[in-house]
Amino acid sequence: MIRICFVCLGNICRSTMAEFIFKDLVRKEGLEKDFLIESRGVIADVGSDIHPGTKKMLDKHNIPYSKHIATQLEKNDYEKYDYFIGMDNYNIISMKKIFGTDKKIYKLLDFTNKSKEIDDPWYTHNFTITYDDVDKGCRALLKHIKCKDK
Repeated sequence: MIRICFVCLGNICRSTMAEFIFKDLVRKEGLEKDFLIESRGVIADVGSDIHPGTKKMLDKHNIPYSKHIATQLEKNDYEKYDYFIGMDNYNIISMKKIFGTDKKIYKLLDFTNKSKEIDDPWYTHNFTITYDDVDKGCRALLKHIKCKDK
C-alpha cells in the first residue's frame, strides 16, 4: 500500500483539495485498495472543516468529498506515510523541521514540468488557479507513482 499525506498550512484549502482530487483519480483508475490518502496542516486550523471555496471547486468539478476535520502534522506521522506532499516552500521547510529529515518530502508541482509553489487561496481568494495547479500536480504524482511501481 502506498501511503500519501498532502500537507499545506491550515489543512482546510490546498491539502484537502489535493486529498480529494487524488482519491478521485485513484478511484477512477480502480486503485483504491493500493493507496491510503490523507492530509494534514503544518499550522492546522484544528477541528475545522474544508474551506467553502475548496468545497465549491470540488463540487464544480464533480469531485466527491467527505466530512473533514483539520489535523496538525506531528512528528509521529513520519512513520505512517511514504510521501509527504507539500504545496509551497514554507510547507517543505516546516515538514523538515518537524521530522528532522527531508526524506519522503516533496512539493506537489515538482512532479510536473513546471515546478513552482501552489498559491494559498486563503490569501489570494483565487480557488480556480489553486484547483488547476493541484489537479495538475495530482495527475503528475499519480503518473510518477504508477511508473515507479512498474
